[in-house]
Amino acid sequence: MTNGNPRRPWEERLHEAGTRVEEDVREFLRYFNDEIVPDLRKNGSEALRAAARELNRMAQRMDERAGRTPPVDPKDIPKP
Repeated sequence: MTNGNPRRPWEERLHEAGTRVEEDVREFLRYFNDEIVPDLRKNGSEALRAAARELNRMAQRMDERAGRTPPVDPKDIPKP
């Protein structure tokens, strides 16, 4: 440290861990921007539909575990 006080071992480990996390986040963002974003731009609507299907399945499982009846989708109600 610049004030002449040596760091305690846990402070040094915490500093090193923080540095590694920063590097990992930078690498993840670089990967996300270079690999994921271009694909999403090309296939965005398909990706959203796939995510919506998966979210629907997750909601159904949550309802089943809680013993609830899932809400009725308005488009499934017959029109008079």
